[in-house]
Amino acid sequence: MRFKDIVGQRVLINQLTEVIDAGRVSHAQMMLGKMGYGTLALAMGYVQYLMCENRQHYGEGGELRADSCGECPSCKKIESMVHPDVHLYFPTISTTKVEKPRCSEYREEFVKFLQEKGMYVKVNDWYVYSGAENKQGEYRKADALELIEEVGMKSYEGREKVFILWGPEQIKTQVANELLKTLEEPYEGTLIMLVGESDDRMLATVRSRVQTTRVPRIMDGGLPEEAEGDYIEAQRLRNEGEEIEEMKRLFVEWMRLLFKLKMAELGKWVEGMARAGREKQKQFLGYVLENMRRCFGETASGTAAALKTGDERFDAMFPSMVTPRNVEQIYESVSEALFSIERNANPKVTLMQLSFQLSRYIKNR
Repeated sequence: MRFKDIVGQRVLINQLTEVIDAGRVSHAQMMLGKMGYGTLALAMGYVQYLMCENRQHYGEGGELRADSCGECPSCKKIESMVHPDVHLYFPTISTTKVEKPRCSEYREEFVKFLQEKGMYVKVNDWYVYSGAENKQGEYRKADALELIEEVGMKSYEGREKVFILWGPEQIKTQVANELLKTLEEPYEGTLIMLVGESDDRMLATVRSRVQTTRVPRIMDGGLPEEAEGDYIEAQRLRNEGEEIEEMKRLFVEWMRLLFKLKMAELGKWVEGMARAGREKQKQFLGYVLENMRRCFGETASGTAAALKTGDERFDAMFPSMVTPRNVEQIYESVSEALFSIERNANPKVTLMQLSFQLSRYIKNR
């Protein structure tokens, strides 16, 4: 990934190349920002520039001060994700066939995933792609021990060794304890790069041992000011639009089923949502809570709820179903279901129970 292929983020990119050129590369770093902001793309661009054999430097006045060449053997290997000194780590999911999987067992599949889906993917996209999206992925002790062993080996090409850990929020305490010394005192010529979305969901012991670069949402430079809003909207549609439209459809469908309580159809709906994966289930229930808040706001104040589900009749009629009489019960039941999903409860049982509760509450308005 060359920096020139990343739209926007020019100020940040120029700062990164300055640091590398000055030889001030921290051995333990983290790129932190929403995946839609190009966080993984920036990390890969950083690594490619760091290891490029023929860095390109441009004159003043250009958008970029420097970039990798894209032509040397190192650049080509990194772009193809086959460089022997660039190691990818990521959360994996236990299955009936593999109870305790390791990154190394799925690395080929993960590379294929990135090549097909690009660098603007979310962790849940990987779970869906790997076919085990109904469980939470995690890093395992075996992954930490393997990383430590690889850190201690000589590089294949006699230059830097890089370890990219995608989704570090899934590093739990036992695994972190294995990695802490390596994060503090790695071998010379080693870079450990974490690529995450939220340091609030990351262990403090890990967070405190890395130098964090925060990736901003607003694209600074590289775009005309008048085009910036268009670009951000396009990115939003690309990364979130399809998910939002799907949640709107599911919400309308579910609420109608709850009001009519057609058991066969409701059962099929619950089955489909149960297969969708825990991340999607959590996102959807969060979306439900937000919509219920909007509906109650309209009922209480007389202002428009602005559900904008695309179904005008539903948007006009449904807000009246959420009233002071049932809003507390609705909020409590959805929140409890969300908590249960986060704790790996059976999603089919949880969602069916929630369906019966909500059906009763919205009819008792």
